[in-house]
Amino acid sequence: MPDGSRVSELRLAAAPPRSEGLRLLRSRIADVVPGWQALAEDVLGADARIDLVGSEPNGGTVLVLVGEAGQDLELIGRGLAQHAWVTPRVADWLQLAPDLPLRAEAGVRVVLLCPAFRPEAVAALGAMQQPCPLLLGTLRFLRNAAGVEPLIEPLERVAAPTETQDVRRLVAIAPFRTGLTDDDLALSSEEHAEFE
Repeated sequence: MPDGSRVSELRLAAAPPRSEGLRLLRSRIADVVPGWQALAEDVLGADARIDLVGSEPNGGTVLVLVGEAGQDLELIGRGLAQHAWVTPRVADWLQLAPDLPLRAEAGVRVVLLCPAFRPEAVAALGAMQQPCPLLLGTLRFLRNAAGVEPLIEPLERVAAPTETQDVRRLVAIAPFRTGLTDDDLALSSEEHAEFE
């Protein structure tokens, strides 16, 4: 945030056109991937475009995919597909461009950015085996006195249950309560027994 801007001046803004949004994002990916270095934009991947490709200090490849509202589950599928497609090709990229700061053995991570991730999308990610190459983050744009800036908030990683963990302890299920009493419902003994 630029010096002199006040919190009261911040407000949510509509996402800018895609090319402008990606330009703004290039430098902000370092908020979730320390040492991020942007290498390419709009790269053809597995039957779809990869929004941004970059590297991290250990030579790992970082892919960034940006989705729109309601595309969170699709975005996870795209992220897995791009990870599977890019991983064996990093060595080929290095043959074509040996000066890239990548190391094939350092692996590939995928940052998925979307305005929101529904609980089912987060649960799907949590069910994946560890280590998971996907990192989720919400992406919104804020307007301040200096213009529009992206705000990326990483989501906490949801651990998949191990064989020794009781899944019921990982998912807190709240009972459904309407506020109605048994008297309000006027259930017979047999009907009441169905709900126990």
